[in-house]
Amino acid sequence: MSATESAANVLLVEGVDDKHVVWHLCSKLAPDLEFDCLEKGSYGQLLRAIPVEMKVPGREAVGILMDADDDISARWEAIHYRVNDTSNAFPNAPLPSGTILTGKPRVGIWLMPDNQNAGELEDFVLQLLPADDPVWPRAERFVEGIPEMHREFRPQKVRRAKIHAWLATRQKPRQMGAAIGAGSLNATAPAAKALVDWLTALFGPVGPP
Repeated sequence: MSATESAANVLLVEGVDDKHVVWHLCSKLAPDLEFDCLEKGSYGQLLRAIPVEMKVPGREAVGILMDADDDISARWEAIHYRVNDTSNAFPNAPLPSGTILTGKPRVGIWLMPDNQNAGELEDFVLQLLPADDPVWPRAERFVEGIPEMHREFRPQKVRRAKIHAWLATRQKPRQMGAAIGAGSLNATAPAAKALVDWLTALFGPVGPP
């Protein structure tokens, strides 16, 4: 995956962490899948990019990957407005396995963590933790033990603080994507497979050759 904005297949993401998580999962589970990942920098910039990227000549498929955040319905409606679908094919809610709209171009939508619940990338990554990991409960207790007066993160970001506390305990502390590449996070977990299956359905071969 590169950042060639004229590529036939592109995945739009908010930030560098999203990009690296996707890259490392695909490197392990779908190394032959061809698409470029375009990091837009923020939720607002990603939304503004949707109609622009859909109109690029030669575009076959546009993927949209963003956090559901606190209000999955509001995020869904915001995407619907930018896609400007007039075929009445746009679902009323995200599909659990990820949404793909047929057309020219195809449009795929994945709301982190699982298309069903509020949350963000870190909530998805939590599902890749090794089973019965002995350090995770300690990382949880560490963050929970920080007095509120000393917390510089919002209550909604407690899980983010916990996963980064866990990452800091690795032999070589690394970002989420690199932890997948190093094997510290489980790339074969059901959540990881579901995301890569959606990417494969969106960007893989369509119909007969």
